[in-house]
Amino acid sequence: MFWKIVGGLLLAWLAFMVIGSVVGFLVQAVFWIAVIGGVAFLGAAAYGAIKGGGDKKQIRS
Repeated sequence: MFWKIVGGLLLAWLAFMVIGSVVGFLVQAVFWIAVIGGVAFLGAAAYGAIKGGGDKKQIRS
């Protein structure tokens, strides 16, 4: 009976370790994708602001 409890606890610990590492990896991956997307967005916005200059016509009311 003792070894069944120890085996169950060991199995539960192993499952939590595997699930924790997978969830941690996914959170880290999503974070870095968000960082890269933010940098790309800011770069595109800066490029558009510099390249756009004063070419656009304003609508006068």
